[in-house]
Amino acid sequence: IMDDWPGYDLNLFTYPQHYYGDLEYVLIPHGIIVDRIERLAKDIMKDIGYSDIMVLCVLKGGYKFCADLVEHLKNISRNSDRFVSMKVDFIRLKSYRNDQSMGEMQIIGGDDLSTLAGKNVLIVEDVVGTGRTMKALLSNIAKYKPSMVKVASLLVKRTPRSDGFRPDYAGFEIPNLFVVGYALDYNEYFRDLNHICVINEHGKEKYRV
Repeated sequence: IMDDWPGYDLNLFTYPQHYYGDLEYVLIPHGIIVDRIERLAKDIMKDIGYSDIMVLCVLKGGYKFCADLVEHLKNISRNSDRFVSMKVDFIRLKSYRNDQSMGEMQIIGGDDLSTLAGKNVLIVEDVVGTGRTMKALLSNIAKYKPSMVKVASLLVKRTPRSDGFRPDYAGFEIPNLFVVGYALDYNEYFRDLNHICVINEHGKEKYRV
């Protein structure tokens, strides 16, 4: 999605009434998100669908993308001649930044990560921005010696602060905008919005904490 993409007029779609006046425009309509995820699932199954997959969902923003992606993966598996078992686990990341580096990152939740040894792991994330968090997570997971690790991110932001990390599977590459909807939040609001939208200044002010 190019930097000068004007998006879709909000009046073309339905969205929760309590957000009227809080959004600039629709960046990616829900239907397009769903279609793109179906294609990502097909690509993932083609690459790693020959053996069981351990899905690690990064909360909170990744849960909707993860649920839809896993549903599509299961559909492909059901309709193929080889059944692929999928386990899903959920983690949250807490990073402590200092000026110099990412510092320590704490992984909260999830089963004992030593169970990832020898497994094909698919990390599912909502947005990759600078890439630092994901790189720190990958180096953390590498300690447990999984057989393979792939990363699927719904969005990749073009940001000048990016360290060049690219997920193996990306839904959409977007400009460096603050987006909400489809489980992406602003101070816990907008998770109930189906489309991915750009929040306006009024919305930021209204839900500021």
